[in-house]
Amino acid sequence: MSIDFFIGGIAGIISRTIVAPIELNRIQRQNYFIPDATLRDVYKKEGLRFLWKGNGVNCIRIFPQLSINYAVFRQSKYYLQNKIENKHGVNFLSGCIAGCISILMTYPLETTRTYMSLQTNKNKYNGICDALRKIPVKQLYQGSKMSLIGFGAFSGIQYAVYYHFNNLLKDTYFDSNLVCGGLAGIVSISITYPSDLIRRRLQLQGFDKTVPRYNGIIDCCRKIFKYEGITGFYRGLSSTYLKTGPAVAVQFWVIETLNTYLKNEDIYI
Repeated sequence: MSIDFFIGGIAGIISRTIVAPIELNRIQRQNYFIPDATLRDVYKKEGLRFLWKGNGVNCIRIFPQLSINYAVFRQSKYYLQNKIENKHGVNFLSGCIAGCISILMTYPLETTRTYMSLQTNKNKYNGICDALRKIPVKQLYQGSKMSLIGFGAFSGIQYAVYYHFNNLLKDTYFDSNLVCGGLAGIVSISITYPSDLIRRRLQLQGFDKTVPRYNGIIDCCRKIFKYEGITGFYRGLSSTYLKTGPAVAVQFWVIETLNTYLKNEDIYI
């Protein structure tokens, strides 16, 4: 299990760092009301390297999150495959369990990452330690209920789709890990995207006076629909496709590669 922790964490760091500027753009487009929230503004006012702002926190977050996610998925799958005959159901349910546990255990770092990504020239927090010291504990967990639903489903769909297609394509001449990982990312985010946007809006309560006020998940849904329409739930989806497909593709490619070198193991079921 310790090797599973390591494999999941390394896969997360590599994949998220590669697509960090696209991820920043996604967060900005989801929360268009934040001042100076475009990549052009970041480049002009802060410099090129700040297109990766928040990525340090994201790597600190993603290592334990994906370590826990992958390790719990593997352990859950081992337990459930002896009780459930449908292998797709095993992957989906194991992924949901892994997603819920991993997001809940690392959620304060997710909130911190969002805040640091949307600030300008460190006008609110001077690093992760300063942010964790200043942000109230209750505020660190804003939106976590929505994340349990959304990320749990995202993780379950992601694993189920990946292993389904990889079993179909693993004997082809191209790298099926990258292709199936990209498909898994696109399918899972397409289905669960509104939950990610709602979670982000709730997460930002108290961050800036420009953020609309929401009193819970239902109130947030109602106000987004009223003032932004149905398309408001899909703000930033195009950037998310550009980020999620490559990120999940690289994530699963690294997982499979490290499994081969560290464990000499085929993990398909």
